[in-house]
Amino acid sequence: MRFGTMTGIEYDDFLDLEYEPAATDLTCEFTIDPAADMSMEAAASRVASESSNGTWAALHVDEDELTDLGAVACEIDGTEITVAYPAALFEAGSMPQILSCIAGNILGMKAVDSIRLEDCHWPESIVSGFPGPQFGTSVAHEKLDAGERPVLATVPKPKVGLSTAAHADIGEEAWLGGVDLLKDDENLTDQEFNPFEDRLTESLAARDRAQEATGERKDYLVNVTAETNEMVERVDLVAEHGGGFVMVDVITAGWAAVQSVRERCEEHGLAIHAHRAMHAAFDRLEHHGVSMRVIAQIARLCGVDHIHTGTAGLGKLANEDTPGINEWLTGECHGLKPVLPVASGGLHPGVVDQLLDTLGTDIIVQAGGGIHGHPDGTHAGAKALRQSVDASMAGESLEDYADDHSELATALEKWGAETPR
Repeated sequence: MRFGTMTGIEYDDFLDLEYEPAATDLTCEFTIDPAADMSMEAAASRVASESSNGTWAALHVDEDELTDLGAVACEIDGTEITVAYPAALFEAGSMPQILSCIAGNILGMKAVDSIRLEDCHWPESIVSGFPGPQFGTSVAHEKLDAGERPVLATVPKPKVGLSTAAHADIGEEAWLGGVDLLKDDENLTDQEFNPFEDRLTESLAARDRAQEATGERKDYLVNVTAETNEMVERVDLVAEHGGGFVMVDVITAGWAAVQSVRERCEEHGLAIHAHRAMHAAFDRLEHHGVSMRVIAQIARLCGVDHIHTGTAGLGKLANEDTPGINEWLTGECHGLKPVLPVASGGLHPGVVDQLLDTLGTDIIVQAGGGIHGHPDGTHAGAKALRQSVDASMAGESLEDYADDHSELATALEKWGAETPR
């Protein structure tokens, strides 16, 4: 037992550097900076205590009436600690409850000046309560015709303010130029200037025309983000109108809502595209919050099929461990299907070769301004992006390929291989 006697449960009961986590334990790695008057051991024990069943005051608890659900800080390595949580501490299949433990009050404790949840090692006993992706990486050939190349996507620009007709027209031009997916941006949902159902129907009609013209399957990542019940109704509408995907702002919507959407999407055979808007509120500071790696893990368990994970410094967003995150998303996890990572934010044809060298081809490449900002317009910009991928897949330099592909040549002349800020 890691509990005390009738006189109470002490912080020391949550520290055992000899403890070997059980196969059923959820183990979490944190980086912590103890408060000025705290040792690493004292701070680590408080992290384990506050995130499981400890408290600051001595209690009078009979061990015979208490289930052993205390977490234990079992490793300290410099500023990094490992905490093991018994699986029985968690409600099966409830991501909100799990996060209330491992990323809840501990982020605000005075015992630490800062704390960051860096990584989790999920046991089968917990993973089995979640569905994981319905399609995952297979969307490239099950729902689209990307084959071995990266899936290509674009967001109409400006991302808000376009009329419904303009949105659909831009999408059609991009599809005709070689893009697979049209995508709403994170802050486009159901505004008066571009109502949800109008945008859905007009964009899917444009998709159908583009499919007929190109002979390739195309689709639309329509943003269903809203209050949970409304989201589920929007999922039904997408299925009713023949769409194959929905998009959810998973962090702002909340993980319980994502779980509800995942359940309804399975009824209709729809894939879920996860936008990570608001992630930087948790992961931008290297010393505090929750890492993008953990956010991606949560998304996979809850059942998204693709999620934005960054560009490894080749786009406009802050650098992060994109290769490591992508490796986890596509690796083995107790039988869950892999998630297709999305590279987005400031990409254009001139950086595609570097991007694929760094991240591989099992990804979605999403470009907005890097398509629509092409000097010759959206259609030419989409062709340039597709050409840059074709060149990279063939092992040919972008410059050489551009000799016979004017759209790519124009893109390289405009942007070169520079990354925006």
